[in-house]
Amino acid sequence: MNLPTSVDAVVSLLATENYVCDRRLATALFLSLKLQRPLFLEGEPGVGKTELGKTLARCLGTALLRVQCYEGLDVAQTAYEWNVARQMIEIRLAEAIHDTDRERLTHNLYSRAMLIERPLLQALTQDESPVLLIDELDRADEPFDAFLLEVLAENQLTIPEYGTVRAVAAPITIITSNRTREIHDALKRRCLYHWVDFPSVERELDIVRRKAPGASERLYVQVVEFVQRMRTLDLFKAPGVAETIDWTNALVALNAIRLDPATVQDTLGVLLKYQDDIAKLHAGDTAKLLDELRARALLD
Repeated sequence: MNLPTSVDAVVSLLATENYVCDRRLATALFLSLKLQRPLFLEGEPGVGKTELGKTLARCLGTALLRVQCYEGLDVAQTAYEWNVARQMIEIRLAEAIHDTDRERLTHNLYSRAMLIERPLLQALTQDESPVLLIDELDRADEPFDAFLLEVLAENQLTIPEYGTVRAVAAPITIITSNRTREIHDALKRRCLYHWVDFPSVERELDIVRRKAPGASERLYVQVVEFVQRMRTLDLFKAPGVAETIDWTNALVALNAIRLDPATVQDTLGVLLKYQDDIAKLHAGDTAKLLDELRARALLD
């Protein structure tokens, strides 16, 4: 696997897959790859944290192994579980031939062939370093943080009945969090950290042009300026870059050539996902934002 040899090379590599990366994030990723340390990304939803892991796997031509976190997540869903059906067959066969060698039976029951690999264990058994994406860790219960420590710090996983599985090739690990809860300090210490913020106007314009082709340059500018200004409002959930892309695609689908009050009001559900936020824009904030753009000569 040919890893990028500089920060600039990281920016260029990601750009081949239309991922627009600022220099601070590129530096964090470069150091993560160079030092073989997990990269822990926090930030608002929709700013490109998950997409970074997916894009990196495509750029490097390696496997993407993803753990999508949620409440109640356990070892069986993320690391491994025993193939109980095969174990029962093994027991029945031993009974059928009257095999009384319990030590041999136990060895067979808990052999490698009986393990069903989940993403964390799969990440340690690949011949070439995969990208291990542990997505939205903040949604998992706190004990899961502790379970990850061995994998993150030592690239290994201890299975009580079997032993320790060490990485053949160290995985490239990216962990994301939307910060709905604090992640344990012990986990953060094992990672490099980066906060992914909303992009600047210029960078968001570059992203939208790449990800939502088909709009006029005027519409690109109006959409990005409107969304950037919307993020300064007191909203429950400000729109992320993903919503900016979706909104642009929606406007293109409606054959819109510029922003106008009616079109904005009709498509707010693409940008905002909470009724209180939509009601706030319907109550007058949409007109104010459009007036601001008009005052800056961004609207006709």
